[in-house]
Amino acid sequence: MHLKGKTAIITGSNSGIGLGVARELARAGADVVLNSFTDRDEDHALAQEIADAHGVAARYIAADLSDGAAARGLVEAAGRCDILVNNAGIQHVAPIEEFPAAKWDAIIAINLSSAFHTTAVALRMMREAGWGRVINIASAHGLTASPYKGAYVAAKHGIVGFTKVTALETAREPITANAVCPGYVLTPLVEAQIPDTMQKYGMERDEVIEKVMLERQPSKEFATTEQLGGTCAFLCSDAAAQITGTTISVDGGWTAL
Repeated sequence: MHLKGKTAIITGSNSGIGLGVARELARAGADVVLNSFTDRDEDHALAQEIADAHGVAARYIAADLSDGAAARGLVEAAGRCDILVNNAGIQHVAPIEEFPAAKWDAIIAINLSSAFHTTAVALRMMREAGWGRVINIASAHGLTASPYKGAYVAAKHGIVGFTKVTALETAREPITANAVCPGYVLTPLVEAQIPDTMQKYGMERDEVIEKVMLERQPSKEFATTEQLGGTCAFLCSDAAAQITGTTISVDGGWTAL
């Protein structure tokens, strides 16, 4: 429970990686603020579930992170931010000449610009508290590229650069900033894609995972949301106090290729 007394805000955390990170930080003792753009009973129920499971305070705050003012408002509404995990993201796949301008703008706004807005508010709170951790969930695509993912790759490369700037600006303070770069992670969204992919390629589940979905992941295993959460919890520990301005790949060897 090394994070007892700390408050963590995790954007895009009502499912997938964000929810996994929230659960692991709560397991380590942090109070957590969940977020997404919806405001449903089940969103608030997730927060209550985490609170009950780990004996921490947990709440859900809706905010549309495509809007900079709303992103800043999320952190302000939380009232405290010792740990900021910028995780919210969307994706669209298309060749550059066919890529819809509106999709480009939305991906850059949510995947990159929102992190600037949340960090700008959170750093003030961290400085007042005398401690802080900024963790940006980037991607293997923050370090390498794939065709047809122009906006996503641009945003994730941008978030890696922004992480470095944040680290340099806080280097003389007890605040760190790092980017976690997942490869393919077994989230509910990915799990839901497996049956259709099996049908498309006429393959069994194990074969389609290894040969199609994890073609570029040498381990041929998905990372898990629990592993991503555990990596974030480590970055919040005293052992990671001198780890700042860098990337940590959780990608089964993808970026080693």
